[in-house]
Amino acid sequence: KSARHNSEGIVTKAEWLFGKNGEHLIKQLLGESGFYQLEPIGSFEASRQRVMFLKDVIENKDGYKLFYHEGRPVSKEKDLQLLFKFTWFGTVFDVNAEVNNGRGPVDYKVSMGDADKTLVEFKLAKNTKLKQNLKNQVKIYEAANNANQSLKVILYFTEKEKESVLSILEELKLQDDENIILIDACDNKPSASNVK
Repeated sequence: KSARHNSEGIVTKAEWLFGKNGEHLIKQLLGESGFYQLEPIGSFEASRQRVMFLKDVIENKDGYKLFYHEGRPVSKEKDLQLLFKFTWFGTVFDVNAEVNNGRGPVDYKVSMGDADKTLVEFKLAKNTKLKQNLKNQVKIYEAANNANQSLKVILYFTEKEKESVLSILEELKLQDDENIILIDACDNKPSASNVK
């Protein structure tokens, strides 16, 4: 009975997050922006544009609110992964989630044939294996998928999480890696009328 109650709670939370909020993202933020009229480019640049668009929506257009339920941040990377999938409507690229060509599933493989492949991996800053994943995981996925380009996207909910990520990046000498993109989903963003 308890397991059923917990399952129903998870389903309700998912319905709320992706039903109500996903619909808002698609209709208002993506549909009206001309986002889907982007010119065809390579898979890496197309993936980067979509990650940066999602970053802009989350950081500057109240999209961070999509990641909170009853005042608490989501706890699964899958939630961010699903929102990323919404940005690929009407694309000429082959976009697949959880592709496992050996050594485990990568979050996304975006491709235009065999010669143009990009991997995109999403992490929450609070992931306890973040350092290990940044150091090894994507390189292994690239080898398994015969891909040589990838993006790593890290979502953080607090300044403490951000500082932790920056410390890990510095330790791994990845602080200047342009293929690692941090997204600020903190809920402390002031209204423009309150910024001095």
